[in-house]
Amino acid sequence: MKKLTALFTQSCQEAKQMQTITVCGMLAAIAIVLGYYTIEIGPYIKIGFSGIPNRLVDYLFGPVIGGCFGGMLDLLKYIIKPSGQFFPGFTFDAILAGVLYGCMFYQKPFTLRRVLAAKFIVVLICNVFFNTLWISMLYGKAFMVLLPARVLKNLIMWPIDSVLLFSIGRYMERIGAFKVLKKSSW
Repeated sequence: MKKLTALFTQSCQEAKQMQTITVCGMLAAIAIVLGYYTIEIGPYIKIGFSGIPNRLVDYLFGPVIGGCFGGMLDLLKYIIKPSGQFFPGFTFDAILAGVLYGCMFYQKPFTLRRVLAAKFIVVLICNVFFNTLWISMLYGKAFMVLLPARVLKNLIMWPIDSVLLFSIGRYMERIGAFKVLKKSSW
């Protein structure tokens, strides 16, 4: 419990640094642009890449900044490019995903195993359970009717998204981008 408290405290301290705000702004812009390249498969299934910048924020700045970034970016994306009805449950999911990823990634080695585990936890809780529940509530479709397609989509995308995130993260680590982004003497 002390480790978790320390993790949240350190992540909260990141908000006091100007480079944190700057990096989050740059990654938010990238996420918004990537959001325009979402592939929609029917009204209930979307495949996109705009979550990658979110995961980089979670890795760099932890669960507090990751959750705040996810929630604010969800709202900003909706304002810029509304897609369907606004529903606060999706914003809750974005915040929860940022917190979960932040807890799994912050100040820890960036390994494929960790990425797969974190992605699986978030897929299970946020994407399969909560998002299916929100879609069910919004469109009046039975939860159990929507669930099989959502489970299948997420099972297919889980390793793909994980390997993509891991590859990008490792590349950024190798070229020293994470050190530059975290550097406190801007």
